[in-house]
Amino acid sequence: MAPVFAYVGCRTTHERNARGKGIGVYAVEPSSGSWEHVESFEPLENPSFLTLNEAQNILYAVHGDGTEVSSYAVNATTGKLTALNRQPCGGRNPVHLALSQSGESLVVANYATGNAAQLPIDPDGSLGSVASSVHFPGAAGPHRIEQVSSHPHHISRFVTRRYNTDWHIVPDKGLDTVFAVRWDGVDSMPIPTSGRAREGAGPRHAVFHPTLAMIYVANELDSTLTAWSFDPLSGALKPLHTMSVVPCDSHKLSRAAGIAIRHDATALYISNRGHDSIATVALDGATGIPSKARWTDAQGQCPRFICLSHDGRMLYVANEQSDSIVQYLLDAKTGAPTPTGHVVSAGSPVCITFKTQ
Repeated sequence: MAPVFAYVGCRTTHERNARGKGIGVYAVEPSSGSWEHVESFEPLENPSFLTLNEAQNILYAVHGDGTEVSSYAVNATTGKLTALNRQPCGGRNPVHLALSQSGESLVVANYATGNAAQLPIDPDGSLGSVASSVHFPGAAGPHRIEQVSSHPHHISRFVTRRYNTDWHIVPDKGLDTVFAVRWDGVDSMPIPTSGRAREGAGPRHAVFHPTLAMIYVANELDSTLTAWSFDPLSGALKPLHTMSVVPCDSHKLSRAAGIAIRHDATALYISNRGHDSIATVALDGATGIPSKARWTDAQGQCPRFICLSHDGRMLYVANEQSDSIVQYLLDAKTGAPTPTGHVVSAGSPVCITFKTQ
């Protein structure tokens, strides 16, 4: 059995009041899910979002608040990292990244400059210079501070058990819009489509139904979840259903952040910063439409990121302001998360990705 490793991205800068140093590498024990620290690859500036290529031998990172992305070779046995190169990302404050369908390019969402850039990938996994870029058009939302212009926050490729496309789904927090963008190849100009979200919603992150052509978007500013239909051929998007992800009796300032979906699509999870909770949202088995929600304490402050374990049995919550990653066991029938008592100490954690092969 191949060893399992977890890679943790973090905030590191004084401007972010951060305590991280670089990318944390952990060995994961398969049966208990306990983590053992392998190394901290440092110093790095805000390696705030990470992704592995399909072969899981190259790790890519954005450097939040900056203007660069970087690449690292992954040792298959130890999980340790070796730096390959860094490249300008064609914009400012890169916040998310994903591989193209062919694996020949990396696409990056640049939050501050309202654009997405495509960088070619060399045979050794290192990054080339920006080949193309797209800016996102539209009217800004009503929030006078956080919606003054386009702010793309996510750029995951629409790939599920049923569909394998080269559409990248881009929730734009500034424009209250969800875009679908497709590059036909390296150096090509992207082809965008879009759908308008509720005014002031602030679309942030997305996950995909494993078998239905549906997208679920966590809306940051109004703490809601929207289910969208998606046409994998044309890229057309249509909002279907929106619901709150904080309790109706909660009136404190709170912002939705991370989102994850169960492999069997019976439920999804959204983290709430401020309410400091995880919303478990049930999904209809036939239609995929979300219904009732229930809440679990995040056991920390500012749960910016959540994800499932490699085998889908666990949920991990990265509490940025309390420097902790909390492990929850998911009930096999209801999907309800229960803390296991395993807590990993990590400075300002904001992303986790797993190597399983």
